[in-house]
Amino acid sequence: MEIPRGVDEGTRIPVTVVHGAHPGPVLALIAGTHGYEYPPITALQQVRKHIDPAELSGTVIMVHIANMPSFLRRTIYYSPVDGKNLNRVYPGDSNGTVSDRIAYAITSEVIDRADYVIDMHGGDGNEALRPYCYWMVSGDAQLDSATKGLVVAFGLDHIVIDGDRPQDANASIYTSNTALTRGKPGITTETGRLGSNDPVWVDMAVRGVWNVLHYLDMVTGQVNVPGEIVWLEDYEVIRSPATGIFQAKVRDGYAIAQGGLLGVLVDFFGEPIQEIRAPFGGVVNYVVDTPPVSEGEPVGMVSRIKPVR
Repeated sequence: MEIPRGVDEGTRIPVTVVHGAHPGPVLALIAGTHGYEYPPITALQQVRKHIDPAELSGTVIMVHIANMPSFLRRTIYYSPVDGKNLNRVYPGDSNGTVSDRIAYAITSEVIDRADYVIDMHGGDGNEALRPYCYWMVSGDAQLDSATKGLVVAFGLDHIVIDGDRPQDANASIYTSNTALTRGKPGITTETGRLGSNDPVWVDMAVRGVWNVLHYLDMVTGQVNVPGEIVWLEDYEVIRSPATGIFQAKVRDGYAIAQGGLLGVLVDFFGEPIQEIRAPFGGVVNYVVDTPPVSEGEPVGMVSRIKPVR
């Protein structure tokens, strides 16, 4: 998919479209929204090798690397060209900078053509992350039910309930939320940590894709989901109050009490600036586990465990 040059450089995004021999839905799989999150990128390469059009009902669109500038230059969060986070500029702008133009192209050429959308992430180069998915709740009962089915089918045993995404289709901000604001089930998955391309995380993403293909009856097979799911809610991304060096004191996936120590922010001489503590008790979804941190950037995410009723 060609992203023409505009106010800055253009790029090309590798996309595979597989049309099945039988009718069915259109599933969009998007990897590489953040270019340093490698397991979903490798996972889609494997899915591409093994998916058989003769056995497929419907169409699969695979965006292999959405953020090619970030991928090629090994940057976390932000594009090296325009300094923007691709997952914060949707639905994009055809006349904007390269991140805006990528988002516009993916919205118009992929999301608008799809019936279901999965935005596949993993812990970025600085994030020690315990795998989980986001179930974004729109308030539309039918859409929320369809989205819940999709997120459970992906097969991760931690699911974060997120009811705070924008409702405006013209300011959807996030990739999967762009699908939701257009009335389509969309989820975000997180498999991987610290920029690693370990086969454990790759295989987890591959299994998730095949689970969804089976769930949607696009490919014959069994949906393998966890026997028990931990539902999480009221999450909070904790941000650094200053620029410095963050020293994590917890592990991803561990429980933490209210006021528990997430980490210590120190200056470049190693002198303490501030202890950063959990605002409430819950689960550490991820924690920044590499030293540099800028003011306002995340140092971790904590979610409450939803009581079982």
